Amino acid sequence: MILSALLTSVGINLGLCLLFFTLYSILRKQPGNLYVYAPRLVDKEKSQQQESDDFDLERLLPSASWVRNAWQLSEDQILSISGLDGLVFTRIFTFSLKVFTIAGVIGISILLPINYFGNQLSDDFSHLPNKSLDSFSISNVNDGSNRLWVHFSAAYIFTGVVCYLLYYEHSYISAKRIAYFYSSKPQPHQFTILVRSIPSSSGRNFSETVESFFTEYHPSTYLSHSVVHRTSKIQDLINDADKLYRKLGFMKSNNDSQQNFRRDGFLGLTGRKVNLLDRYEKKLEDLEDNVRKEQNLLAGEEVPAAFVSFKSRFGAAVALHIQQGVNPTEWVTERAPEPQDVHWAFFSASFIKRWIFKLVVLVASFALIVLFLIPVVIVQGLANLDQLEKWFPFLKGILSLTVVSQVITGYLPSFILQLFLSFVPPIMLTFSAIQGYISRSQIERSACSKMLWFIIWNIFFANVLSGSAFYLVNVFLEPKNIPRVLAEAVPGQASFFISYVVTSGWTNLSSELFRLIPLVCSFWKRLFSGKDGDEFEVPSIPYYNDIPTILFFGLLGITYFFLSPLILPFLLVYFCLGYIIFRNQLLNVYAPKYETAGMFWPIVHNSTIFSLILMHVIAIGIFGLKKLPLASSLIIPLPVLTLIFNAYCQNRFLPLFKAYPTECLIKKDRKDLNEAGMTEFYDKLVTAYQDPALRPVQHARSSDSDTSPLLHSTEV
Repeated sequence: MILSALLTSVGINLGLCLLFFTLYSILRKQPGNLYVYAPRLVDKEKSQQQESDDFDLERLLPSASWVRNAWQLSEDQILSISGLDGLVFTRIFTFSLKVFTIAGVIGISILLPINYFGNQLSDDFSHLPNKSLDSFSISNVNDGSNRLWVHFSAAYIFTGVVCYLLYYEHSYISAKRIAYFYSSKPQPHQFTILVRSIPSSSGRNFSETVESFFTEYHPSTYLSHSVVHRTSKIQDLINDADKLYRKLGFMKSNNDSQQNFRRDGFLGLTGRKVNLLDRYEKKLEDLEDNVRKEQNLLAGEEVPAAFVSFKSRFGAAVALHIQQGVNPTEWVTERAPEPQDVHWAFFSASFIKRWIFKLVVLVASFALIVLFLIPVVIVQGLANLDQLEKWFPFLKGILSLTVVSQVITGYLPSFILQLFLSFVPPIMLTFSAIQGYISRSQIERSACSKMLWFIIWNIFFANVLSGSAFYLVNVFLEPKNIPRVLAEAVPGQASFFISYVVTSGWTNLSSELFRLIPLVCSFWKRLFSGKDGDEFEVPSIPYYNDIPTILFFGLLGITYFFLSPLILPFLLVYFCLGYIIFRNQLLNVYAPKYETAGMFWPIVHNSTIFSLILMHVIAIGIFGLKKLPLASSLIIPLPVLTLIFNAYCQNRFLPLFKAYPTECLIKKDRKDLNEAGMTEFYDKLVTAYQDPALRPVQHARSSDSDTSPLLHSTEV
């Protein structure tokens, strides 16, 4: 790709970003759009929505006040709004900005001029727009040149900087995690564990077995338990009732008496006319009766799993980390999630069923990776005009046009790849859901890891190998050849990944701000569904989709830091935009549905370490290809030192993410002894983990409250 093609791609995406920014600044001020662009503020701003809708010129003028508000947002405010998970998410951008600001200074001011003024590829320094981007990479430095020692030194310096910043962030987040624990109010999941594989006893149900066991072996700390039941049938009935109630609400809101009557014969064409409202209301009452009957019938259909609550956090920790029975496959304990975070679907699954589903997910994931190679091959064909002309000879005349060739090679490949990639996150979320995790947070963390490694393999390695070294795949399977294969393949794909950062990164961030899909859906609901803004559900931030994308761009920056530093300015723009935009989204758009207290950070740490090791492996190969064997040999200690640093961080910080230490638990328990509301908390803890499908339900009978929930759970 020549520089002019890249400039075309940058211009297109910059124009799209500016357009989205302007439209967002205008549309967020229009009446009725607050619940689309700032759903968190709906309740606070209802009075503003009820103001006059008369024409106001100020509403049509773009405003950048949201940028100032997002910039001034403090970490304490983020912590109170989005919890520690939201704060950790913003710290990913902070960490990336620090890393790539330093990388940009070294890369742009030192490495880029050295690369450009080499003459390995060309000694013509004129006609800059028509030069290949390889002229800005290490490939243009002469073989055996002493200037390569600058790249060698930069690799060591940059690795040290990244490790230092990573250690600082890990230490900072670990301290925040402990401080967040100390400042939190008593939470049910802190006092509760999940016990699975409860052994069956003749003459006693699982509930009696659990109570007998924990009363005998944990007499001073055991408080209560809730046995899990099979409630899938009840949940299906509730879902049917929910759909019917929404349909009733829509019919009442239309106020069209003709549409409320229909013939009860074939296809509504024959038979007598009946009132659909009366029929649906009667059907809804029958569904409610069936729900209550099933609740009574399922009282004895227990699952060998129970949530067991204790009087102290330390008591719960002791039961969690000590083997409960002689048989390690019985009385298996694990940490309980928050009550609202529990995923009830797979509690009824047996051990064999969960094992089969994990095997199915493994096979399906492999199949998805293989199928995704198809769009990768298409993308690489578009990026290579010579190959495209061989596939489609009749397009040779069109492809000879400068504008067409620049758009196809500079913009279209990344756009197509991103279009296919947009279908992957929901698939990964589904894969994780059927693996048998007990909480939505675990499902999203699993999907986050799957998505990250999927992107690294299918976007990075698949493009690199298919683009310039596909015939060396068999050689790549031999470990000793990996540095050489990557060193030959990776630098040649720098132009594609620069275009990918611009197309996928910049445009997606502006789309995240503009929220086009929620905007279209909101208009659709208001026009055709009889729903208003009060029924709009505040969304939660999709960490499983956003974090892998951010980490992948970090991998590109670390990998290409000394290979092709021209990518660094584009990454800095991406992280600056993301820093502002996502702070605005956390403030005005998203609301957390669960809290993991920063459990996503170990994924960030592992991804950064992998990126550094990948850079080192490529450096070993590139210095070998550049006929500088001494530098290639002296790089070998660098990945070893990085792995030692990683092992230290794992031992120093990771235990704090797995469990809170005894010191913290006992201090917090002693502090609770002086709290006046602990008695009330213990009373609520008894029913905190009761399956929502088993709680008493009461339907809202008011005819004018069309937007009220279908079933209201009454507190026990």
